[in-house]
Formats: sequence, structure tokens, C-alpha cells
Amino acid sequence: MTSIKEQEAIARLMDFFQEWDNGNKATRSGIMRNFISLNSGKTGPELEQEFSQGGSLFLARLTTWLRLSYMFGTCLREILQSIAVFLSAANSSHFKIEFVEVGGILTLLEILGLKQLNEEHKKEALKLLEILSGGGRKFKELVCESYGVRAIAECLAKSKSEETQEQAQAVLELLAHGNPKYQNQVYKGLIALLPCCSPKVQQLALQTLRAVQAVVSTAHPSIVDALLGVLRSMHMEIQYEALQLIKQLASTEVCSALLKGLVSLLRPSRKENIKGKQVFDDPSVPQLSDSLPVYIQQAACAKAIGMLAREFPELCEELIQLRVIHHLLFVLGNTQNAESQRQASLTLQHFVMSFALVEEEVKKTMGDTLFQMFLDSAETFYMKIDKVQVAIFTSNQVNIPGVSEVTN
Repeated sequence: MTSIKEQEAIARLMDFFQEWDNGNKATRSGIMRNFISLNSGKTGPELEQEFSQGGSLFLARLTTWLRLSYMFGTCLREILQSIAVFLSAANSSHFKIEFVEVGGILTLLEILGLKQLNEEHKKEALKLLEILSGGGRKFKELVCESYGVRAIAECLAKSKSEETQEQAQAVLELLAHGNPKYQNQVYKGLIALLPCCSPKVQQLALQTLRAVQAVVSTAHPSIVDALLGVLRSMHMEIQYEALQLIKQLASTEVCSALLKGLVSLLRPSRKENIKGKQVFDDPSVPQLSDSLPVYIQQAACAKAIGMLAREFPELCEELIQLRVIHHLLFVLGNTQNAESQRQASLTLQHFVMSFALVEEEVKKTMGDTLFQMFLDSAETFYMKIDKVQVAIFTSNQVNIPGVSEVTN
């Protein structure tokens, strides 16, 4: 038999539900704002106590209204935030299960793809997906089984809000950890984001790939071309993230393909110059020379090769067999881009100082005087060469079959 106190609590709960059920949009909006203000941060048992063990009944009303009205955006922010109070509460796994069982995940994913909804709505939906994914492997699998990776990645690619983009990134990274069945799906989804014309999306995708690469057992071959394409970016933060990922991939099975790609891009083809125009789809980048993206990529490749040669000496033999010395000398003759020349000079200096055979061939190509100038000031060497020397560099035929001994 219930006590008088319990009966009073149940009566208040019935009044609350009656107000909700009979209320219009303004009434329900006020109820939700008050609920969020008073109950955020409470545990599952505390919420049940607040609703006289009827918390699930209010959650059911919220999810029902969500499913009926999400396409129109009616009080959507308040609905999602109210549901978040339940799902984020400690010791509230039953709330998560109840939400999922009524199709909550599919509704959230549909919200991400609706053009008529604003960025704030999508950010709140992503927060709920993050909360659910944080509930364990089973919830992560349910999100992925609902084609969640694709929906979240597309939201990240199309969003104009950095807050929404960062929220999408957080969900994708969470889905890749502790989710062996679908971690490769997340990994491939991130690779697919790299050609996006948004610098922020590229940066977030690269950052997340670096974290996910450590989780997946193998590197997917498609990452090589996608990553090399990112090196065209004029944004230094993207260049940094790309170089760090290249360093990470040096210890994987795609290393040889990566080295081959880096070396070949030191001498871009005419086709590559035409493709270079695509980078300027980004409205934040000024419209400059059509060749500039290719030269930016060329400089980045020279820098990446130097980084790999210094940190992974065992790769130098393979690089030399790929005719990296010939290509670096060619870049030294690119008077249209000083940064390409500078990076090529610094990288070439490392090979010259490390390998006697390379030193001999480069010295033969440059001549004694020019070679000494190169050794003395590789950083600024490109400023001292004339047209004749440029012609020598661009037409060089250096071909070193391989070296095996490193000199001091």
C-alpha cells in the first residue's frame, strides 16, 4: 500500500504529464527548458526519483515528439537537450536502451542529413550520438549498422560550422575505438574526407586519421593518393598534420607506395599542373597561379622526403633507387617556387652528407665551386644559382643504382 507521500508524488507526476500532453508548443518548450535547468548532471536514479520512477514515461514522450516533429525543427534543440539529460546520466543504461529501441539512432542520423535544419540542431544530434557511442561497443555497432559512419562523415564534410565539424570528428574518433567490427569502416570514411575542399574538414580528418591509424591493424592503400593530394593545401596546419601522418605511415605496408608517390611528385607532369587548379575551389584561398598548388605539393614532398630520410635512415636506400637525387636536383632548378628549391636543397644536403656515392655524383653535376657553395649554405643556395646552372639541374641525368654505406 502506497504512503500519502508517494501518492502525492504520483499525483504531481500525473499533473505534469497532463500539462505536457495538453500543452501547445510554447508550454512544452517551457517545460523542457525548466527540466534541463533543474536536472542536468543528475544520475539515473536521481531522475527516477524526480519522476517517482516514471522517468521512462517522460523520455517516451520526448522521443515520440522528436519523431513526429524533427523534420520541421519544432523545439528541436530543447527536445534533443532534454533527451541528453536522460542519456548522459550516470547509471542510466536503461534510458539509452529505451531510446534506441524506438528508433532513436536512425532519427538522429536523419537529422544530420536534413538541409532545412540548422547547424545547432545537427550539433545537438551529434552530441547524442557521442553519448550513445560512449555507452559501449554494442551502441557503437548499432550506430555503424545504421550507416552512421557515412551520415556523420557527410555531415562533417558539408557543415559550415566549426563546432558542428568538431562534434562530428569526436563521434567518428569514438566509433573507431573499441569497435573492431567497424573500425575499418570509420578509417575508410576518414580517408574519403581528405579531398574535401574545406581546410577545416581536411585538418580534422587528418588529426582523426592519425589517432585511428594507431588502432587499425593495416593501412589501406587508398590513403596514399588521398594524403599526397592534401599536400597541395596552402594551409600550414594541414601541411603539418599531413607530414605527421606520412611519418606514421612510414612503418606500415604502404610505405613503398608512399615513397614512390613522394618522389614522382617532385617532377609533376603536365596533367598534374592542370589538376592543381582544383584546390582553389576553397573560397578562402586567393586565386593565384594555376601551377601554385603543384609547386606547394612539390615543396611539401621534398620536405617529407627529408623528414623520412632523417628519421628512418633505412628508407634512404629505397629512395635513392627511386632516383630521388635526380628529382631533387630537378627541383633545385624550379625558379618559379623558392620554397621548392629551399626544401630540395636541404633534403639533398642530407643525402650528400650521408652517402659518399651521392656526394660524388652531385659534386660531378654541380662542379667543385658550386658544390662547395651548396655545402656551405644549403638553406640559401637557391638564391645563388644562375640560368646556366638552372639548366644543368633541370636536365641532369643522375642515376645512382643504390648505396649501402653511410658516411659520417
